[in-house]
Amino acid sequence: MRRPSYTRLIPAVLVLPALGAWMGGWAVTTVDELPDYVEAGKPFTLSYVVRAHGREPLASLKGHVEGSSGASRLSARATAARGGRYSVSLSLPQPGDWTLVIHNGFGPQKVKLLPIRAVAAGTNAAPLADHVRGERLFVAKGCVTCHVEYDVGPRLDGRRFESRYLAQFLADPKPTANLRSNQSPMPDLGLKDAEISSLVAFLNWERQVGTR
Repeated sequence: MRRPSYTRLIPAVLVLPALGAWMGGWAVTTVDELPDYVEAGKPFTLSYVVRAHGREPLASLKGHVEGSSGASRLSARATAARGGRYSVSLSLPQPGDWTLVIHNGFGPQKVKLLPIRAVAAGTNAAPLADHVRGERLFVAKGCVTCHVEYDVGPRLDGRRFESRYLAQFLADPKPTANLRSNQSPMPDLGLKDAEISSLVAFLNWERQVGTR
């Protein structure tokens, strides 16, 4: 059994102390699609949205993404679209675990995703376990920013939720009565059913293992 390791996720969101005063606020980066694996040498697109205070889309930022695996490094600039949406075309040149860091252009903020594996061409890699995918999505969807780093959403570590309730809330989040004055309602991230399932599995992982 293992409890979801929120404390080890804190380094995944690298926010400099000066950010809070930069432009009078903070921002959350939400990745649209996060594949389990990518094929080495084959281009793929990483797209994301940047929201001020986790809610209002920010346009015209000049961001980029850096990648690293061992001694290998890469960097690619983001292209801006409407509604605070950005995309980056990437090609991971060799198989291995790659760490991708999104510099979203909102001051010095950068978000380090949990490693993604590049596999050799033609490899049929097994899909990730639901709770493992959920852990990666907890960072990529910006959950770690609000619920761990900034504490503007309720703390989730040490808590368990009824799975159906949690899935319904993630699909259609509504303000709850227990929000403190310094906390913000969760925005609708447009999560897909499979993403919701993985996030629920991660948040409730210890309980699920214990009841098997």
